Amino acid sequence: MNVTLAPGPRCGCVQVPTSKSHAHRLLICAAAGARETCIACGELSRDVEATVNCLRALGAGIRETKPGVLSVTPICRVPAETCVLPCGESGSALRFLLPFAGALGAKAVFMREGRLPKRPLEPLAGELCRHGMRLETQGDLLYSQGQLQPGNYALPGNVSSQFISGLLMALPLLEGESSLTVTGPIESASYITMTEETLRLAEIRIRSENSVYKIPGSCRPCMPECVKVEGDWSGAAFFLCMGALSPAGIMVKGLSQSSVHGDRAILDLLRSFGAEVWAREDAILVRRGVLRGQIIDAAPIPDLIPPLSVLAAVAEGETRIVNAGRLRLKESDRLKSITHMLRALGAYVEELQDGLRIRGREQLGGGTVPCAGDHRIAMSAAVAACACSDSVSIPDAECVQKSYPRFWQDREALEVIDE
Repeated sequence: MNVTLAPGPRCGCVQVPTSKSHAHRLLICAAAGARETCIACGELSRDVEATVNCLRALGAGIRETKPGVLSVTPICRVPAETCVLPCGESGSALRFLLPFAGALGAKAVFMREGRLPKRPLEPLAGELCRHGMRLETQGDLLYSQGQLQPGNYALPGNVSSQFISGLLMALPLLEGESSLTVTGPIESASYITMTEETLRLAEIRIRSENSVYKIPGSCRPCMPECVKVEGDWSGAAFFLCMGALSPAGIMVKGLSQSSVHGDRAILDLLRSFGAEVWAREDAILVRRGVLRGQIIDAAPIPDLIPPLSVLAAVAEGETRIVNAGRLRLKESDRLKSITHMLRALGAYVEELQDGLRIRGREQLGGGTVPCAGDHRIAMSAAVAACACSDSVSIPDAECVQKSYPRFWQDREALEVIDE
């Protein structure tokens, strides 16, 4: 699908979708739980659909009782035959459910698509094999079997927070106590905090001290009968950044100010750029100010870098994005795809080994943007159109289905501003 966007700023109001990060965790805990749970998910993205389909294959009963609400019946018996788990391109589905399948003692084959087979699984895979699992890769397929055993686990904190979250959700299901030692600096720590909060909601108490998690065994999650997935700060960031390019502003609804999601940092980053930001519990309004370049540390907020790079391209002075090496391991090599996107629109950008250097200009041009099949690059191109003088065409625009299925409809509903 090709989308062509008229240039210029927008105004209006957007209700953001639910968070796929939160939904993954709630669904897994409900599937491992002690009773049926209803989860208000809203419209499902492809990534969340992948987790739903994988959990069904492992024996969970998941059905839509009314639009946007899933009823999850916990797994009581894992199928004896090999479970086929269609992960699609979802790193969360793969990295969370690999230790989960081991905790259940399931024989499984994980079906991986796109760049997912190239995204790292070590050292998680090695730790799982040292504790009773057997893994074998055949092309895009990953075969798993064996019963995961309790014990002492160790992982570095700077590869993927998903490795840590996956173990924190799986290890309580084992019969004995376990520990998980996290070494070195932890990147995207807020996602681990989200996992800990979800486990507390499920009445599982994990103690942590000096980067060591003490994890009780024989604990089955006890989820509330009904729970709602929180709004998605990552998806909201694109419209909040559009607001920073609009003299009238854009209002975004559906976000929790008390969320532990790390991408809530978008508000402070927009203020640092010079945008005007008004936030209350039920709505956030962002409006254009005098944008100035800054230094952005990508380590804790990698998913915010694509839309923030667009603001940098029209901000006064220079913006440097640092500690961004992990962006090369996403749905695309995002340092490269951000560079290609911005250059296609006339921006001044230099790709570095672990970051970007962007020199702002007053306005971008227009043209066809290569988005490398990456949902966050396609949505960032939509942000960029608000700062362009000519139209912007985005091939393969359906890739937004991965995280934000109605993105194009929500953007189309915004009003054009005549300046």
